[in-house]
Amino acid sequence: MSDSTPQHTAGGDGGPDAGGDGGPGTGEDRTGIYVDHRELLFSIVYSMLGSVADTEDVLQETWLAWAAGATGGEPVRSPKAYLVRIAVNKALGRQAAISRRRETYLGPWLPEPVATPEQGGADATAERIESVSIALLVVLETLTPLERAVFVLHEVFGYPHTDTARILDRSPAAVRQLAHRAREHVRARRPRYRTDPVLRRQVTERFVAAVSGGDLPALLRLLAPDVTMWADGGGKATAAGPRPVHGREKVARLLAAAPGRAPGGLDIHYRQLNGGPSVVLADGDHPFGVLAVELTPDGEQVLGVYFVTNPDKLAHLGRPGRTDRNRSSR
Repeated sequence: MSDSTPQHTAGGDGGPDAGGDGGPGTGEDRTGIYVDHRELLFSIVYSMLGSVADTEDVLQETWLAWAAGATGGEPVRSPKAYLVRIAVNKALGRQAAISRRRETYLGPWLPEPVATPEQGGADATAERIESVSIALLVVLETLTPLERAVFVLHEVFGYPHTDTARILDRSPAAVRQLAHRAREHVRARRPRYRTDPVLRRQVTERFVAAVSGGDLPALLRLLAPDVTMWADGGGKATAAGPRPVHGREKVARLLAAAPGRAPGGLDIHYRQLNGGPSVVLADGDHPFGVLAVELTPDGEQVLGVYFVTNPDKLAHLGRPGRTDRNRSSR
């Protein structure tokens, strides 16, 4: 993948389109407009696809269409709305190929971890941060592509159904029906609640200490009775097996034995990934795995364990940071 799109590092505007009169002008104007909205486009498309590589490909295609002035001869009253429409529909166009890849994927599939701000931008909302959590993205995988697009646009980014209908070229009534189905499906599988980030960090640290020490009693105390563990190695790295593992006893015993299967002397780095505190396990300067946990509503126990060791999903994270660094106890 070669991404020559202009980059943007500042916070993006995640709310509904607010207008923006006047179409794009010179090539420099087009570049500036695209850069201003790139972070928003990334957030929307990543929430739809769960793949950094595919998201970057979609943004590349969006940039090329925008830079070429492919507007079909129509005036662009709102560049932001136009860019979102291009990106969303190109993301939908990739869904068939992505689905075929995942049908042959070895073991559980998890989203690629992405770095997110500690507190979000000034206009960031809890819903937007929640939208990139691995736990929610796993649930969104069970929606149809259109249901997921509607859920992301309306529930996460606040687009009214009328705007979503224009983006997807559907009737408002059809979009409302899709939104209702998606919302009920997500609520049934994962009731929405928010855990205090400080508490989540504390529980994550206790969990990592129990795993790295092979402390079975501590793990049994920390894990909820109905805990589920997803381990994504993609057939290329250490993982838990071909399917998610359910239940406190099974997950605890699997995790307690993990230190004997992983490389010795891994470094432990705490980073903000997918909207919450996560752990990057590093073998020297190379990421070995990313571990994230989902807590019960009271924040006292671990309800979900998500472990990504597929090296293809870790390469974009770069070298692990040097802060909050600890040596594993093995």
